[in-house]
Amino acid sequence: MALFKSGNPALSEKIFDRAIGQQHTDVMTVRGTLNKFGILFILAMGTAGLAWKMAASGVNVVPYMWASIIGGLILAFMIIFRPHWATWAAPLYALVEGFFLGTVSSYYNFAFAKLAPNIIMQAVGLTFGVVIAMYVLYHFRVIKATERFKSIIITATAGIAVFYLISMILGLFGVNIPFIHEGSTIGIIFSLVVVGIAALNLILDFDMIEQGAARQAPKYMEWYGAFGLLVTIVWLYLEILRLLAKLSDRK
Repeated sequence: MALFKSGNPALSEKIFDRAIGQQHTDVMTVRGTLNKFGILFILAMGTAGLAWKMAASGVNVVPYMWASIIGGLILAFMIIFRPHWATWAAPLYALVEGFFLGTVSSYYNFAFAKLAPNIIMQAVGLTFGVVIAMYVLYHFRVIKATERFKSIIITATAGIAVFYLISMILGLFGVNIPFIHEGSTIGIIFSLVVVGIAALNLILDFDMIEQGAARQAPKYMEWYGAFGLLVTIVWLYLEILRLLAKLSDRK
């Protein structure tokens, strides 16, 4: 099914097709997926708050941050390659990812305490605003998940992922790409483009979840769809936070 695509690697066509081909009685629904996402979101916010409190009390959270990064990657790959594990692995991923977000947010809050004292609240507010706007645009079909649209977003997302990977490898050798982190005009334009791509991935995710429900994917795919949606929203939040930091540097 060519229409069953998402730029999010967690919500890929092959994974849903394999799940749909299995024998099952209970089926995936959009409402069920959103309910599962709500659970994951609450879990993530809980551990984010814990990490924030630990950092505020002077605890060195860097080791915990790296542990959460590694743990999150392991859990994400487990879920992607074994979708039926999402029923228990997705909540664990949300807990780990939430702690990572809390450490990152506390760092930005400290680093930009003078330049942008409300940077975290701004990032959270903008993220919620973008998610709601994308859902409304998708629901009323203002933006349609056509094949051409999907191909463009998937290609752009893959390009960004490869670019970030290259920058990380170069960073190991002391070579930094300035506009990824610096608040130059090019850097801000780059972040705006990445934020836009991340936001448009939500359209593909909404479509994937809707198609999965329409094709009666098994019930455990609700957890899988919720996990994939969380991945995109976390990415969007981090990119908005990076953009706000760059804008603050120009003040």
